[in-house]
Amino acid sequence: MIYGLEPSKAERQALRKELIEYTDDFLEALSDEPAYVAGKYDKTAEDHQFEIDGDIKSFKEMLQLMVNRVDRTGLNPASGGHLGYIPGGGIYTAALGDYIAAVTNRYAGVFFASPGAVRMENALIDWVGKTLGYQEGFGGNLTSGGSLANLIGLFTARIAKGIHSKNVTQAVIYTTTQSHHSIIKALRVIGLEECILRYVDMDDNFRMDASALKYQIESDAKAGLYPFLIIANAGSTDVGAVDPLDAVADVAAEMNLWLHVDAAYGGFFILTTYGKQKLKGIERADSIVLDPHKGLFLPYGSGIIMVKDVHHLLEANSYEAGYMQDTRDWHQEWSPTELSPEMSRNFRGLRMWIPLKLHGVKAFEEALNEKLDLLQYFCFKIKQMGFELGNHPDLTVAIFRFNTGDENRDAFNKKILSQIHDDGRVFISSTEINHEFWLRIAVLSFRTQKKEIKILLGIIKKSLDTFYYSKKHS
Repeated sequence: MIYGLEPSKAERQALRKELIEYTDDFLEALSDEPAYVAGKYDKTAEDHQFEIDGDIKSFKEMLQLMVNRVDRTGLNPASGGHLGYIPGGGIYTAALGDYIAAVTNRYAGVFFASPGAVRMENALIDWVGKTLGYQEGFGGNLTSGGSLANLIGLFTARIAKGIHSKNVTQAVIYTTTQSHHSIIKALRVIGLEECILRYVDMDDNFRMDASALKYQIESDAKAGLYPFLIIANAGSTDVGAVDPLDAVADVAAEMNLWLHVDAAYGGFFILTTYGKQKLKGIERADSIVLDPHKGLFLPYGSGIIMVKDVHHLLEANSYEAGYMQDTRDWHQEWSPTELSPEMSRNFRGLRMWIPLKLHGVKAFEEALNEKLDLLQYFCFKIKQMGFELGNHPDLTVAIFRFNTGDENRDAFNKKILSQIHDDGRVFISSTEINHEFWLRIAVLSFRTQKKEIKILLGIIKKSLDTFYYSKKHS
């Protein structure tokens, strides 16, 4: 038991010792632990220990509860076998940044309050912007994730393009059915749910058709509507599709529309030679969203919004408050609170800055290249087993299925998914495209290597042998 809220040095050391033992044991056992534990969703007597009832427990007891009822239930995102959804990262050195940020409790929202913290975060924004190909005058903000980053970017577009209650029902937004659901949610939150939303035609690889986009915009303009916003993908969540950004940017420039690119998943592939090619034209976007907890393998809770002209961010987010008057004489750099709706915010930059400084950018490039190679390896092997791909993968997400040639196709593929989940060593997800069931793999965990891909392929082969070939030849 610790009396009071300020542990002594000896107490802090004892707590840290138990904490380090727990985290080290977790990481050392990770390769042997399942990526997914089917079942165990029912509440148990042990779960009542989560309740805040005034009782005091030892730190050791709390950590044991974590082991039993958190670490070994559901999906394990830290596992290299996590091949479903878009895996989050969780590199250890980012946790060191979070620890320092929490202990020192720097307020990183205003330059006056913590010039060093704000300079660090602005240096990260500067690096990201230049990596994307932005020139001088851009700005950005480290957010809690892609959802908030999308919201900030779309709200900035609304203000920059003069969308108000008087014209909102005549305003037109263009995207594809591959847009992430956070886009639609953000449009509702910022009051654009009454806009006309056009879903632009796509090619066979689920990429926006730039010609169809231009035709639709021209038609809407002739009809007296107000086209103002294009939302493109640079790695859609469903299938990993990258829209033809250069061609879409041509349309946006010619027709004077704001171009917002959701690169939450795919943006950091620009660190690779392949990614630079695939993302060509992204530097022409007015706003871009990236998730470091995806492409930079940071822990969940890391997003970025970048805007080509920082003054658009300021116009959408600036504020004045009497109690903040002391900060006005100390304004050598933009403060995060001036560039986002958040006022209270933690020192997010450390979890990104420390890994980039400790490991170097090259280490992240190499890890991303490895994921690209692993996905190609998987696609080659799965096609050899008779599966079909739903698209030509742009990055490290692919959809696939076994075509039984009859009405049992969806049920058969669901059975394969169930076998993978029951095994638990690796985890993949599924999706529905055009009312059809597809299996889905997303290779992005920094811990995923060929071993995990081979395990997945082995389970799939066993499922085929058990449920298809054995019955076919019986």
